[in-house]
Amino acid sequence: KIQVIPLHDTHSDREYELYIQLPRSYSKTNDVKYPVVYITDAKALFRMVSASTGQLMRNVILVGISYEIGLGRHESRGRDYTPVEIKDWTWSEQTGKASNHLTFIRNDVIKYVENNYRADPDKRTYFAYSLSGLFGAYALLAQPDTFKNYILGSPSINFVEKYMFQLESNTAQKRKDLNANVFLSVGALEEDYMGPVEKFASKLKSRNYPNLSLKHVVINSADHSEAFPMAAVLGINWLA
Repeated sequence: KIQVIPLHDTHSDREYELYIQLPRSYSKTNDVKYPVVYITDAKALFRMVSASTGQLMRNVILVGISYEIGLGRHESRGRDYTPVEIKDWTWSEQTGKASNHLTFIRNDVIKYVENNYRADPDKRTYFAYSLSGLFGAYALLAQPDTFKNYILGSPSINFVEKYMFQLESNTAQKRKDLNANVFLSVGALEEDYMGPVEKFASKLKSRNYPNLSLKHVVINSADHSEAFPMAAVLGINWLA
């Protein structure tokens, strides 16, 4: 029972799809507003998050954001989820357009959802893993009011580590507060991810933002593929 809604990116003139799953109670009431969990990398992550909310948090709207229609998965996510160009011979696709994608989510996706569904604007959550987790970390620093809650599993900070920590430092200089709840996880066997994620958590904690709530979890005996389902279950349980 997933609605598939085509949505135009008015900023970049691209086409995406939204996958929208309403809770069973939605049609039984007319005045209840529901929290919304937004998911990028939707084709890969939507079912796992749906399974987790089905067990732990049933009264929630799920909104999955597809890759750009007509563009390959790697090309779309490599471009949309990275905040700065990656100068590495292993990356052949375009990178560095996360700012554009964040504008699309703020101006088109969220507005569409909140104009057409009984969505509570004070209870937006973003769930992401790996490269989309990097996008979530970027959004948290660049425009933290986009979501109230951020569930970031194994964010790929390592790809643009220098940029991300410069952005973190700039954010700390400009802002006295980050008003957000953040669940940040990483697998204990994720050698490339562990150091940058640990450093990111430490930096955020050191700022002593009055309204930042941060839970940092290391998932024992988990590599990058094994950490994903645990990030979904633990993150949604934390949210619930």
